[in-house]
Amino acid sequence: MAAFSALFRWLRRNVVVIAGLLTLAYLLLPNVVVTVFSFNKPKGRFNYSWQEFSLDAWKDPCGVADMCGSLSLSLQIATWATIGATVLGTMIAFALVRYRFRARGAVNSLIFLPMAMPEVVMAASLLTLFLNMGAQLGFWTVLIAHIMFCLSFVVTAVKARVMSMDPRLEQAAQDLYAGPVQTFLRVTLPIAAPGIAAGALLAFALSFDDFIITNFNAGSTVTFPMFVWGSAQRGTPVQINVIGTAMFLVAVLLVLSGMLIGKRRNKQSQ
Repeated sequence: MAAFSALFRWLRRNVVVIAGLLTLAYLLLPNVVVTVFSFNKPKGRFNYSWQEFSLDAWKDPCGVADMCGSLSLSLQIATWATIGATVLGTMIAFALVRYRFRARGAVNSLIFLPMAMPEVVMAASLLTLFLNMGAQLGFWTVLIAHIMFCLSFVVTAVKARVMSMDPRLEQAAQDLYAGPVQTFLRVTLPIAAPGIAAGALLAFALSFDDFIITNFNAGSTVTFPMFVWGSAQRGTPVQINVIGTAMFLVAVLLVLSGMLIGKRRNKQSQ
């Protein structure tokens, strides 16, 4: 009985930690499965059951026709969409926080509309717009669509950071005879940088991963998610798992690098 009571007290003290670890394990389980099956050598067309360990897919990640081409296209679209959404989103966030203008409340509400709207509705709306404009579906229509739906996420991330900024820091810089440009580059931008970086990373991930909006507006253009979907109909090559594992490892390294840089800066500031 005493052992049961001690166990119960220990569980009660660590219930939050245990729940967090279980949630993290649940979230990471698909990535673990993808990583494990990237070393598989299936006997058929589908990579759904373990057969034997092999490094063949890692040695030749572009061994499947058109896969690396679609991956390169997705990276290009995600990069340009991130740049466009980050620049526009940062300016919109500063305008919404720092300035008062007519219809400011309406703009604030409309910014969140793409986040709340189902992707199918947005995809169909954009397709209708492009067809009515006579635009040829392809790289540019996909890029415009990605910038549009990534914009809301960037504005939300940057706006939260700008609202938490202390305006007295910029006023102090101006009191020390710093010009508007110098104040922005030396004070405002470094403080807002974490929010801008968060919005940019989120935009890149959303753009690279998007399928529904891309599928509606791509025409004959094939991005990596579209290639994966098409491959799943006739057979899933192991190289898809290799690319997924590589992207996951890159994301983990970026997060760890950001944490290490943040810790070093905190130590230096102390």
